[in-house]
Amino acid sequence: MSKVRVHTFSVSLDGYGAGPNQNLESPLGEGGPLLFGWFFATRTFNAMHGKDGGSTGIDDSVAARGFENVGAWILGRNMFGPVRGPWLDDSWKGWWGNEPPYHTPVFVLTHYKREPLAMKGGTTFHFVTGGIHEALERAREAAQEKDVRIGGGVATLRSYLRAGLIDELQLSYSPVLLGGGEPLLEGIDLPALGYQHVTHIASPNVLHVTIAKQPRYRPVLKKRVPRVSMLRRGI
Repeated sequence: MSKVRVHTFSVSLDGYGAGPNQNLESPLGEGGPLLFGWFFATRTFNAMHGKDGGSTGIDDSVAARGFENVGAWILGRNMFGPVRGPWLDDSWKGWWGNEPPYHTPVFVLTHYKREPLAMKGGTTFHFVTGGIHEALERAREAAQEKDVRIGGGVATLRSYLRAGLIDELQLSYSPVLLGGGEPLLEGIDLPALGYQHVTHIASPNVLHVTIAKQPRYRPVLKKRVPRVSMLRRGI
């Protein structure tokens, strides 16, 4: 069965998924790149950018699993780029150059219409103005039997979490303190939404934690004996 999942989303020890003062020069905010130091060193990251080499082991294995069985992605507009307000033109095509690392349909949440953007390598960005549910419906249709991966940023993940729409959440806790920025889980009661810790594994660089939404079971109620039957039986 296909899942809606988040994978290798890096978080600081004090709970921030991005640093403060994000801008064109610092898209992850001040100190934000430190969260992903473990990922930047992996063979998987290098392969995404057409390069050889990189570390193997636990971190690379976790990173590689994040791209398995993914049929579509969902991104917030901030994750796609720094442009604000209406799209003045189609010149901004993302942070990734001519060949983004997704190689699937990608659905970008925005308040402003824009025509789909086809890129080299099989990535097509679709700009969705109808909110998180429309984006998920379209992503599921595009993914067919494969998973839908929500890439971020923080506000997008929080929206899908609050709605209980994420099946599996894999977070990578980096040994970094940012002191400010965008908190990922602040004010979200994960157990009340049905989420539980499933697994965790540590490397020398980071702690990988998986949280998943558990099925809710209704209690089995005992069958009540009708009052009239009880009277007939002398009860």
